[in-house]
Amino acid sequence: MRESTIVGAFEIVPQVHGDQRGLFTEWYRFDRLAEAVGRPLPLAQANLSVSAKGVVRGIHFADVPPGQAKYVTCVRGAVWDVVVDLRVGSPTFGRWEGIRLDDVERRAVYLSEGLGHGFCALTDDATLTYLCSTTYRPTGEHAVHPLDPDLGIEWPAEAPLLSARDAAAPSWAEAVTRGTLPSYDACRSEGRAALMQARTPME
Repeated sequence: MRESTIVGAFEIVPQVHGDQRGLFTEWYRFDRLAEAVGRPLPLAQANLSVSAKGVVRGIHFADVPPGQAKYVTCVRGAVWDVVVDLRVGSPTFGRWEGIRLDDVERRAVYLSEGLGHGFCALTDDATLTYLCSTTYRPTGEHAVHPLDPDLGIEWPAEAPLLSARDAAAPSWAEAVTRGTLPSYDACRSEGRAALMQARTPME
């Protein structure tokens, strides 16, 4: 597990065992992730998305609290996966990092609460799976325009295809002005609360 240049994000590189029959890999280990991150990832929802080549989805984030931590991997095809630090007050605020996820190396990405997430499909039928710490809350979900020049994300697509929602998303500066971005302190508090809850014995 490698800590990203973005505080609170990690890249996971699993060991893939293969022969003429196929392959096997542990693509998620709760204990090793908890050791690296400092707390376990509670699993509340699992999502799957399929995208055509050139589709860009994001940049999405959730209100904090409760926020939504994610563990993302590509099970078919390939994507350029992007983590953006949208947490006001974070030492890496406004920075982004891209990681290739594909069905060859089987890498995964962990994002803590408050981080923005997006990706560009590099192949047709690019399929991502997400393990999420909280369930989907329509009123608590937000987006920042993925093509915002102030963010400067280098998407590997000549003509990115966006959803109507993402195409209408506010810029990074507009999101800051509106006060919709999560604060770094709130995200850290949410992380500490999750850790305390994990340590509390079940009655």
